[in-house]
Order: sequence, then structure tokens, then C-alpha cells
Amino acid sequence: MDSKLHKKLSERHEKGTLRSLSSFEGLVDFYSNDYLGWTQEPISFIGNSGATGSRLISGNSKVAEESEAEIAKYFNSESALMFSSGYDANIGFFSAVPQKDDTILYDSEIHASVRDGIRMGIANSFSFRHNNLQHLEEKLSKTTSGAIYVAVESLYSMNGDTAPLNELVSLCERYGAYLIVDEAHAGGVLGEQGKGLGFEFSNRIFARVITFGKAYGSHGACVLSNSDLRDYLVNFARSFIYTTALPNYVFSHNAAIVSNDENLSRMEMLQENLKYFRESMFGDSLPSDTRSPIQIVPVGSINETKRLAERIISSGISVKPIFSPTVPEGKECIRICIHAFNTKEEMDRLIKVLS
Repeated sequence: MDSKLHKKLSERHEKGTLRSLSSFEGLVDFYSNDYLGWTQEPISFIGNSGATGSRLISGNSKVAEESEAEIAKYFNSESALMFSSGYDANIGFFSAVPQKDDTILYDSEIHASVRDGIRMGIANSFSFRHNNLQHLEEKLSKTTSGAIYVAVESLYSMNGDTAPLNELVSLCERYGAYLIVDEAHAGGVLGEQGKGLGFEFSNRIFARVITFGKAYGSHGACVLSNSDLRDYLVNFARSFIYTTALPNYVFSHNAAIVSNDENLSRMEMLQENLKYFRESMFGDSLPSDTRSPIQIVPVGSINETKRLAERIISSGISVKPIFSPTVPEGKECIRICIHAFNTKEEMDRLIKVLS
């Protein structure tokens, strides 16, 4: 391997932020995105087990199109287009839709998949301070040519806080900007019947991204939009065009899982657990939204964060310490995911170590 690559690995090792693969089998789950516990349920696959090609060649089917139509209807969208993952959906959208001389304004805490899509595209791009409407408006007022796209997450995956969507929608309408909302971590757990925080504004948001690999315990992601944008993505989103389609059973399962009546009771259990955890541990002092399954414990030091994570894991509980570049330096933290299936005894164990 080239020496420059060795050097980059060595630098991360010296900083104590070198990533490695790990398995937490046998430990209590406080780290996964399986918020409602659906991955623990057996699934009976029906039909073919492979798509055999991309959607534009041999991977399309009546099942795929009917499933997308059901998903679109459920989320009050004119259309839906399924991608293999949320990452694929974001790089497909942001690399293909904004054109030369257009401008993308994105929240500084936006997910890496959006940033990667922006880098692959040809539009101008600028970040605005996290959830700072005044800073965003300053950027909007200075953008005088081309289309403007504003990209946010409804629930931020490394903060556990939510976007001020009501104000964002109004601000984008005032400046004629297209708002794109990534609902990856809100879908299934927040908003009316778990339809995401953007559902309330579905007719006023240009595009929403719903993923199925988190609260819904499946795989894939949909871009919810009007039919014209769907046609455009089919023709120009390279991460859709040049990849093998998901198999039919994933399409049908995703369409069924979003409207499963049991989601509501699991959402209630999740919120009960969140209330218990926050009241028992820190009250309202945690920076994350009280409704968010993602709860952040700020530490602010690489070594202290590692030591705290090791103590938690040694007690039989799985959590993930978060370091830069995932978060800015100085904002290292413990990321805790609360689930509908966590017991009070499990939460008490975690709270005892944290305390």
C-alpha cells in the first residue's frame, strides 16, 4: 500500500480515532438504529430472491411499482422511487438534480451521504450553521442566480436534535428555494403515525428521503417527490441507474412494514422508555430532543470518551463512542440509542455506569 495511505492510518491511530469493525453479540443493545425492534422479528420471503439487474434492465417489476405507489400514498406523496440505501438516494439526488449555477445550502451537521452527493455534482454549495435560521437567511439573500436547494435532516443522527421545519418551510417559500428533508432517523418513530416530521408539510417540501434500514428494520430508501422529479431521477441519478435493483420481497416488505398497525404501540413503548431514561439520568439537561431515540451524552475529549465507552461495554452494554471526523473535534460523545424493547432493568444498568 502506498506510503501516503499508511500515513493517514497512522495519524488516526495516534489521535486515538482509528476505526475498526466490532461485534456486540451478547450485549444489551443501546447502539443500533433498530428503534422499534423489527429486526428481531422473523420474515418469510416470498417470490424471487434476486432482482437480476438494474431497474432499467431486468430489475423492474409490477411488485416494485405497486409497492412504490403504496409507499407514496402512505406518506402523502405524488410518487416514490426506491433506492438500495439512504446513501444511494442522497448521492443520487444531490449529484444529479442541482445543476451548474444552482446553489445548495446545507446544514453544517448534514449526513455524509448528502455531502458526498454534493461533491459529485456541479452546483455551488455552502453550509450554514446548524439549525441557525438567521445564518441560512443570510445565505439565501445573497444567492441571486440559479435554483436554490436547502438540505436538512429532520432528526440529526449525531445530535439527536430536530430541525425547525415549520420555520424552514416558510423561509424556503419566501425565497423560492427547494427544501429537501432527510427523514432517515425520524421515519417510523416521529411525526403523525411515525410518518416523519416532514409529513405535516408534505405538500410544501420538494423532496423527502425515507429509509427502511433503521426504525423499519429492513433495507433501502425512497425519495418522495412529485412525478416529474421521479422521472428525472430514473433518467439521471447514477446510483439508481447503475446498480442492481432490490429484490421483489424487499419492495413488498417495505410497503407493508410502514403501515403495520403494531408500529404505533412500539412507538408508544419507545417514548415511555425515553421518558424514563431522561428523567432517571439527566432530566432535560441532555442536548437531544426529548422525543428522539438518539440520545447524546457530551464528553468532549477523545480519551475520556473512549474510557467511558469501555466502562459501559465492560458492564455488558453496547454503545458507540463518536469521534471526529464524524463529529467536530471537541464534540466527542457517547451516542445512545433507546429502543422500544429495552427494559427498565437494562436502562438502570446503563444509567448507573453513566452516573
